[in-house]
Amino acid sequence: MLKQVADGVLVHESEFIQSNSVVVQGRDGVLLIDPGITGGEMAALANDLRGLGQPVAAGFSTHPDWDHVLWHAAFGDAPRYGTARCAASIRDLLSNADWEDRIAGALPPEFAEDIPMDMLGLIAGLPAEAVQIPWDGPTVRIIEHQAHAPGHAALLIEERGVLVAGDMLSDILMPFLDLEAADPIGDYLAALLLFETVADDVVAVIPGHGSVGGAGQLRARIKLDRAYVQKLRDGGVPDDPRVGPAAPLEWLPDVHRWQLQRLAEREKNGTAE
Repeated sequence: MLKQVADGVLVHESEFIQSNSVVVQGRDGVLLIDPGITGGEMAALANDLRGLGQPVAAGFSTHPDWDHVLWHAAFGDAPRYGTARCAASIRDLLSNADWEDRIAGALPPEFAEDIPMDMLGLIAGLPAEAVQIPWDGPTVRIIEHQAHAPGHAALLIEERGVLVAGDMLSDILMPFLDLEAADPIGDYLAALLLFETVADDVVAVIPGHGSVGGAGQLRARIKLDRAYVQKLRDGGVPDDPRVGPAAPLEWLPDVHRWQLQRLAEREKNGTAE
């Protein structure tokens, strides 16, 4: 079911970790951002769009993680975009003969049989200097950074005051760092600074996973994420409900401990920031 969060901006929430697919209405169709997880959900979303009389005019993937680069035939053959680095990253993965096996290990078992792989990652990289998505609708500014995944982009729907954050600024997930990057801590803190520069223009923030938040929650989530990342950097214990005894997902404390371990190994091996 689509839920309106601002004028011309709607969200579909998946059963899988509260994943959010975002619909931005344009003149002759919609921009579909991170379109979904299961084939059933995406078919239902396509049906909802037909009910609105709104075909898909363009798609966009905020980053190259498998759950953000899916597609469904019912959306049609609209152009699908990502940043140049995002597209290069998923293209590199798909160049491996065993790419399906690599992804299979990350798929949630309860949904795996209904996750379509046939059009995964078929996105075109926008020019590196692109600052907005090319489509006939509200201006959607690309805020590219390197936190969480290569070529990650948040999107600011300027006329609506909506920030689509990708896999950041979640109320249910703590920051997941890109631990293969040269400077995962620095990259994350830099991205949070970018979000602060647009905070005055935002009335709603849509995370890739979790609840949609208002303007005040945007700043609160930036503050909470910064505190978490700084504690990771310093090796401290974060005062963060997302990784504590009452964590919203039981496996999050394990991910937190894994991130601490990987950062300690980087430091020991001389690859710390």
